Formats: sequence, structure tokens, C-alpha cells
Amino acid sequence: MRHQSASSLDHLSESELTAQLEPELLPKHVAVIMDGNGRWAELRGLPRIAGHREGINSVREMISQCLKLGIRILTIYAFSQENWNRPPQEINALMGLLEYYLSTERASLIEQGVRFQAIGRMELLPPSAQHWVRTTEQETAHLDKMVLNVALSYGGRAEIVDAVRELLVDVRNGSIEAEQIDQAFFQQYLYMYPLPDPDLLIRTSGETRISNFLLWQMAYTELCFTPTLWPDFRRREFLLALLEYQKRERRFGRVLSSMPS
Repeated sequence: MRHQSASSLDHLSESELTAQLEPELLPKHVAVIMDGNGRWAELRGLPRIAGHREGINSVREMISQCLKLGIRILTIYAFSQENWNRPPQEINALMGLLEYYLSTERASLIEQGVRFQAIGRMELLPPSAQHWVRTTEQETAHLDKMVLNVALSYGGRAEIVDAVRELLVDVRNGSIEAEQIDQAFFQQYLYMYPLPDPDLLIRTSGETRISNFLLWQMAYTELCFTPTLWPDFRRREFLLALLEYQKRERRFGRVLSSMPS
């Protein structure tokens, strides 16, 4: 469902929007496709990387708001497998920005109690980027206020293929029997295990597709699409998305007793 910026809530202040939140109805896990960085920069006559730099401020704000609201997991789509097809100079700039973020934000993540973890094919990242990812994972592994789950060199289909490969290895070596495999068992082989599936996906910039992101995990995720470009997605936009989420009925295929069959 598309979240429109023009709504009956537009006249409300951020504090009034916050007051409308129902803590028991907030999502436990929010996933975000951070789209529109390049367009944000182009609209301002800036190089595309400037949009990605500004987008870091939106990530900071999301982490801060998740901590304040008690949302325990934030998963962000930072670099897809398809992004490797971008011009080399843009890829190099994005990898440099990743290293900059991890080197400068690590202390803040630790101070806030945020555990960082990355999912995707890390082996495809440049060695220096891999170093910063692993270092940040190790230094935040003991933290438990929140998880920042970052998808890097990630593709949903590739994740399922990787899971099948690992599963076949275990079947061949006799450590498991084929009869043991059901959905819950298979999920143990996915990158994000044992984190729960996202309750809410937000995609910015007006695009209305999931772009090969968490294909298995989003079977019952609520979708919220906003025209706001990622660098402009801040506290108010997040509150509006959460209020939209609270309107949804999470039935998971069931029929509620108060509804006609």
C-alpha cells in the first residue's frame, strides 16, 4: 500500500503523531529499501554520491527512532547484487562510503547498544570493506538493545540458492535426512537466521516493487511505499509509515472471528 504524504495527518506535529502510536502494535522488525539517493542529488545538481552521503543521516535518524520506540531490528538494503552492474567509479565511491560509515559510526553504535551484522555475499566486497564489516560485527556482537542488519552484495534469489547449496552439502554428508526438511528447518540456512521476519517493509522514492529483497522472509510482511526520496526520509515520514502499519490487520492467512468467512 502506498503511503501518501498528503493525508489527514499532515497538519499534526511530530509529537502529536507520536502520541497516536500504540506501543503494542508497533512492528518488531522494520526493513527498508533506501531508494532515491541518486535522484535526490541530481535534482540539486550534485554528483550521485552526494545523495548517498546525505542518506547516511536518514540511517542515523532511523536507528535513533527505532531505539526510542523499542523497535528491536532494522534491516536496510544498502547494496544489492544488481548494484555491481553500476559504473566502476560509482561502485568504488559506494564502497568507500561504506568504509567511512563503519569507521566513523562504530563508536556511536557501541554507545547506543546496537549490534551490527551484514547479510549477503561478503566475499564479493573489496578486502578493505570486508575488514570493516567483520571488525564492526565483532566489536558489536555483545550488544542487545537493537540489531542493525545491513544487506550488502545481497540478492534474495542468491540467498535461497546459497541456502539450498548448504543444505545439499549437509544431506550428502549424512548430517541430516531429507525427511527433516520443512520450512522451519530450511529457514536455518538463510543469512538472517535466527532473526524473525520483517513485520514492515518501507520503500522510498515512489517505486512499488521489492527488487529481490528478502524474498523468503517477506511472505507476510506489510508493505509501505512512499514517494519521499531516501535522503528526505526522516522522523516524520517514519512516524507516518508506522501509523499506516498500525491500521493493518495481521491475519497471516487466518480469518478473524469478527469477520465473515
